[in-house]
Amino acid sequence: MKKTTLVFGASLKPERYSNLAINRLINNGFTVKAFGMKKGEVAGITINTELMPYKDIGTVTLYINPERQKGYYDYIIALKPNRVIFNPGTENPEFYNLLKQNNIHFEVACTLVLLSTGQY
Repeated sequence: MKKTTLVFGASLKPERYSNLAINRLINNGFTVKAFGMKKGEVAGITINTELMPYKDIGTVTLYINPERQKGYYDYIIALKPNRVIFNPGTENPEFYNLLKQNNIHFEVACTLVLLSTGQY
């Protein structure tokens, strides 16, 4: 499985789960890319505010609500990730169906829990 994870909805605020996820992914040896609303850096990872044409994304882990996800469906599908993780609060049956149609696996789970239990 490709080891690069795109944290989608990354935050500069240390108390946010997306920020914690970036740090824990790095600590677990994953390559991390990040997209967010505010440009900056977390654990040496640049948070991009523009959609980048990444290659070899294994996992997209979502930290934006379902309503905001709609504008990014095509982009995320075009990345052809192995899977998309819907963290708590990001659950979106409409997007699940689109991912299924494009043969992209998805999980309704918590990235932080998956990492801490060795299931990531």
